[in-house]
Amino acid sequence: MTDFLERTEQEYAGGHDRPIRGYLRILTVYGGAVAAAVGAAALTGRRAPDRIELLDLALMAACTHKVSRLLAKDPVTSPLRAPFTRYEGVSGPAELKEEPRNSVGELVSCPFCLAQWTATAYAAGMVFAPRLTRLAGATMTAVAASDWLQLAYARLMRKAT
Repeated sequence: MTDFLERTEQEYAGGHDRPIRGYLRILTVYGGAVAAAVGAAALTGRRAPDRIELLDLALMAACTHKVSRLLAKDPVTSPLRAPFTRYEGVSGPAELKEEPRNSVGELVSCPFCLAQWTATAYAAGMVFAPRLTRLAGATMTAVAASDWLQLAYARLMRKAT
């Protein structure tokens, strides 16, 4: 089996550095976390909402966007990424550019990659603690809206000068 996995990894990579085993570990952790949440919900009698209201979906989307960018790009959260990434510079207003060192580095420095984990955590929160999850979602949505307003303000100031 090990030979098969090594051969598959080499053939897939085609000479490029692709950490397939690391990705497999990440997928295993994600699947395990989802399975644990489903199991915990079943054991505690918690159920998923019958419907997701449009406002909840909008809150979840904006919160997922902000939290995934905050975790992947914010200078203040760089100590969480430092063991897995290498600092390269600034990529935008209040955002860092970092080079991943391994598969975990790819996950933690990519807001698109973290969005799935963030949305899944939010969904679990809606099962176990919906009021607190909505409050956290509203907070991060307000931060995201503030970011957009800050960028719009900066743009208007540049035009005015």
